[in-house]
Amino acid sequence: MASVYPARGRTAWILAQRPPRTGKVDPEAPQGVFLEMERLASGEVASSGVVFITNRECPWRCLMCDLWKGTTLESALEGTVPRQVEHAVQGWLESGALPLQVKLYNSGSFFDLAAIPFADYGPIARQVGFARRVVVESHPLLVGDRARALRDLLSGSLEVALGLETAHPEVLAKLNKGFDLRQFSRAAEFLAAERIALRVFLLVNPPFLDGPSALEWVVKSSEYAFACGASAVALIPTRVGNGAMERLRQSGEFVPPTLAELEAAQTAVLALGRGRVFADTWDLEPFSSCPRCFADRRKRLERVNLAQRDEPSVRCPACGGV
Repeated sequence: MASVYPARGRTAWILAQRPPRTGKVDPEAPQGVFLEMERLASGEVASSGVVFITNRECPWRCLMCDLWKGTTLESALEGTVPRQVEHAVQGWLESGALPLQVKLYNSGSFFDLAAIPFADYGPIARQVGFARRVVVESHPLLVGDRARALRDLLSGSLEVALGLETAHPEVLAKLNKGFDLRQFSRAAEFLAAERIALRVFLLVNPPFLDGPSALEWVVKSSEYAFACGASAVALIPTRVGNGAMERLRQSGEFVPPTLAELEAAQTAVLALGRGRVFADTWDLEPFSSCPRCFADRRKRLERVNLAQRDEPSVRCPACGGV
């Protein structure tokens, strides 16, 4: 079957596949707030608070992204994002559980001034002054002076999460991320020089890669991320849901990963022994074909995330663990 994905005009094609926006986004409220446990760089397992900030869509139009669904059409007014963070912190205080680490994820780049005004950095830093480490996400091209400025405002340390997705050069270009491996390395070098920790997001079975080649490249991509100084990689199973991925699935250019492929990726990358490896366990059920063993397999992934030690696969007489 011929490719449906154009060699040129990719941003326009991606936008054209999008389904209509549904629901109303409240610019004063975060998309979500929750607590999770994570193995920290220190080796201890501790609470990590996550805030999904509501603000403007990222200026890049990545092929697989569906985060635009929860974004606003206009830039956040000064003070809006600090109020969202305050809302999250107040909830943690009321529960009596302030986390040691806070992740401020905003469906794009923290250092995009159209998303978070620079004047908000100070108020946000004060809101999370209790945290030993704060994690924000960014596009590699926006890593620079604003990252340094945020680091200096925080009471604890800063970690920046970069979405590399894959180190396969041709596939990376097709993802429409807007950067190449050289630019990613440059951002990582800046973070290392400024003593800012690096976390890297990688896709399991990105478009245009599946089966053995997908596993091979998630391992190679992890090796590349660790070589760039990453202390952790997060393995994200590639999902449908933004229109473009459905089109690529129909054309055979995207094959969603199975739960077994996510398990294999976690095991293989963990075996490198280079840093922490986290398999993303959010909304995993669509990747499973067996309701009998799904819950046990998800719990196994979560245990391995916390222990950073592999363990035997779950044996299932119904599906054989596929």
